[in-house]
Amino acid sequence: MSATADILSNYQHVIDDLSLKTGGAGVFDVTVNDQLIYSKDETGRHAEPGEVLRLFQGVVGPDVPLYGT
Repeated sequence: MSATADILSNYQHVIDDLSLKTGGAGVFDVTVNDQLIYSKDETGRHAEPGEVLRLFQGVVGPDVPLYGT
């Protein structure tokens, strides 16, 4: 599953806006509320499955339940 699908399927009830922006040279950065939570350039690798979702969960906090629960 893609990072976008992970986040939307689990947190669609708390997301007001989601934008995907293309970049050159394989750029893959994930920013939440102006905070960079994952950067392929900084890590030197692609995100592992579920990694971006875990980082997103850290930003929204443990008090926000998953969608449908």
